[in-house]
Amino acid sequence: MSTPETSAHGSIVIHSARIVSGGAIVEDGWVRFEEGLIAGRGTGSSWGAADVVIDAAETAGAGAILTPGFVDIHGHGGAGTAFDDGAEAIRTARAMHRAHGTTRAVVSLITATLDLLADRVAAVADLMQTDHDLLGSHLEGPFLDLGHKGAHDPELLRAPVADEVQRLLEAGRGTVRQVTLAPELDGGLEAIRIVVAAGAAAAVGHTDADDDTLRAAFDAGATILTHAFNAMRPVHHRTPGPVLTAAHDERVTLEAIADNIHLHPQIIKLVFDEAPGRVALITDAMAAAGSADGDYMLGSLHVTVRGGIARVDSGSIAGSTLTQDVALRNAVAAGVPLADAVEALTRTPARAIGVAGQLGLLDEGYLADAVLLSAELDVSGVWTGAALTR
Repeated sequence: MSTPETSAHGSIVIHSARIVSGGAIVEDGWVRFEEGLIAGRGTGSSWGAADVVIDAAETAGAGAILTPGFVDIHGHGGAGTAFDDGAEAIRTARAMHRAHGTTRAVVSLITATLDLLADRVAAVADLMQTDHDLLGSHLEGPFLDLGHKGAHDPELLRAPVADEVQRLLEAGRGTVRQVTLAPELDGGLEAIRIVVAAGAAAAVGHTDADDDTLRAAFDAGATILTHAFNAMRPVHHRTPGPVLTAAHDERVTLEAIADNIHLHPQIIKLVFDEAPGRVALITDAMAAAGSADGDYMLGSLHVTVRGGIARVDSGSIAGSTLTQDVALRNAVAAGVPLADAVEALTRTPARAIGVAGQLGLLDEGYLADAVLLSAELDVSGVWTGAALTR
């Protein structure tokens, strides 16, 4: 199988674009790719000769925008397939999301038995040897609070035991990027320390933790809040809850699902206002993303999708049908400045999982991942490692 990196040859220049990267907007900019890396950038006509030259304005229209490739650190599938279902399912879903600007992604795995989860993180590790758009795996469960289970099978939820946490991390052979857990469970804080010691990000989610426990979790090393506001205590005027506690801790990145279903547009704007520079726009997408309404499975649970809203039979929302280009448009429509919304799709999620030195910026030496957008934020072109993937 040809991968984006190995299929990239020669030099490519994309010019006459508004470059949105690193929290700034540069007019009439250009970026140069060589052999899968960013080799330079500038403004005007100073870009010089290249094997392939792309006029962004001709391709995407007046006001064309060039951003780094989008990074999704929390998604479960798409195009009718779930990431839990093996290599070809992962590739099918990734192809759909890549067409919507997500050049790199973490493979999120839903709650299952320990044996299945160990097999699945090992399979992701194997697939990463050939499919370099994969950034690793994310274990969302089984160490979650029963009362905030969301779309997770309650029969499979359990408190974290050190040996079991270690087993899953070792099965991934260093490729587990994130583990979501409820820190108030017996062994929760120790599990956070084990995850962090293994080089993965510990995330707080599906939790009933009070403020003292949340602060203890962040002090223990947790650095991500899984899909803020969802599957956790709400904000209360006497108990701020996970969202405000995380927002006021500079060490923590807040995931947000900007589909206008999980979060109202005013709440999307609120998250950005409360945690500037620390919001990661995720999809939490399940199999129905990019597909029609109908019946699907999310792990062991049946999901019905109607009007693009996915719910398990109990009525809980079961992930989303979101793509990251839609998340960008929704965030901007909610009042988030364009540069901030792009940061939340690029540099912030890359930083949250420890790959900020490779992804998330259109700067020299970074991987040549980019998304060309129209002025209306519709995707016109996607490059992964400088290979045109749309």
